[in-house]
Amino acid sequence: MSGIKKGARLRATAAHIVDAVISGGRSLDAAIAEHEVPVAPEDRPLLRLLCYGALRHHWRLQFWIDELLDRPLKSRDSVVNALLAIGLYQLNDTRIPDHAVVSQTVEAVRFLRRPKLAPLVNAILRRARRDRIFDAEPSKEHAAHDHPQWMLDVLKTDWPDDWGDIVAANNARAPMWLRANPAHGTAADYVERLKAEDIDCELIAAAPQAVRLIEPQPVDSLPGFARGLVSVQDAAAQLAAPWLLEGIEGRVLDACAAPGGKSAALLELGGRRIDLTCIDKDAARLEAVTANLKRLGLSATVLAADASNPEEWWDGSNYSAILLDAPCSASGVIRRHPDIKLLRRPSDITELAGLQERLLTALWPLLAPGGRLLYVTCSVFAAENDALIARFLGNTKDAQEDVLQNNNIRDLMRNKACGRQVLPGTMGLDGFYFACLTKVS
Repeated sequence: MSGIKKGARLRATAAHIVDAVISGGRSLDAAIAEHEVPVAPEDRPLLRLLCYGALRHHWRLQFWIDELLDRPLKSRDSVVNALLAIGLYQLNDTRIPDHAVVSQTVEAVRFLRRPKLAPLVNAILRRARRDRIFDAEPSKEHAAHDHPQWMLDVLKTDWPDDWGDIVAANNARAPMWLRANPAHGTAADYVERLKAEDIDCELIAAAPQAVRLIEPQPVDSLPGFARGLVSVQDAAAQLAAPWLLEGIEGRVLDACAAPGGKSAALLELGGRRIDLTCIDKDAARLEAVTANLKRLGLSATVLAADASNPEEWWDGSNYSAILLDAPCSASGVIRRHPDIKLLRRPSDITELAGLQERLLTALWPLLAPGGRLLYVTCSVFAAENDALIARFLGNTKDAQEDVLQNNNIRDLMRNKACGRQVLPGTMGLDGFYFACLTKVS
């Protein structure tokens, strides 16, 4: 197959993936897994770049498409609309030569079995370049900021002084963070291993086991990954284990454990002084927990169970500590999952807050007097975070907020009425909310 045809086939595959998210409501991860199998491993980074970029900048790209088209494409040709977005993204946001973008994107129309639309795609891409359409800022706010309008409105309400920075961080590419396994040495020790492999990286004081890679790497290229020396985990997520386990021993519950990153961190830090139980409602996702623990040489009790119904699985013995990494909107990790901006709806936030409150209420009786519950979300919305915790504290007489002792962590966070928030992009971290509650004896 010629280079042009190979590039065209890849762009057609990217269009199918993007269209599956926009028109089909599929998650980006699921759509990629479904379509990328025929793509050669060496071409998959470009495939992902095109898919992530087209979705990350969907509103700006669609604004330009609407400006360039005399009339919208028919719904049955939505995949060609996705291809146009991919073409415009390449012209504006990548270093791929313009002539290659145009020729391979136009040829991709034939792989999509829409040959009659090839002249239209060719004309649109050439007109976009000729008329310098990328030079003008989109006139619509949602297009200028590449977010749905409802999400912008919520961010403005919850973060009136920071919403612009949050939006900018959401539209940036996320860095790759690692968590060094203390059983095999410190983060500084692992940095030396990386430098020996000519992999540039840096440390962060607030997360002692965290290593930030200057450029993302395939996990297979990380020294000792298969032997459990290191795991992939954002530095903000790494703050949970030391916060929960300070001064804690005995039974610990990870109440929404999949895919197991925080479970592993708890075991790495707690060692033999904790007895960890990991539960998750999704039995299929628990397979990732088991695989993670096996790679790291760790063990825990792993149960498929609904944390909101403890009577179905709880043995009646209290836990010294509970980690509730609650299902949420994931609005703090949009830069890693740009499809969130397309798939989330305002009604989801109300439904998720109801679930989060049910989980808190159900798990609180399982906590021993004097014990600690750390409530965590990767959300930046107040309805899922401080507003919910304030309501829970007001309704729960034996619950009080714990004080964060670590000054390095405190410097990363914004104080809320209840709990603390790491905003996305702060020192390269994802957006996470933490509220540490203790049960009054």
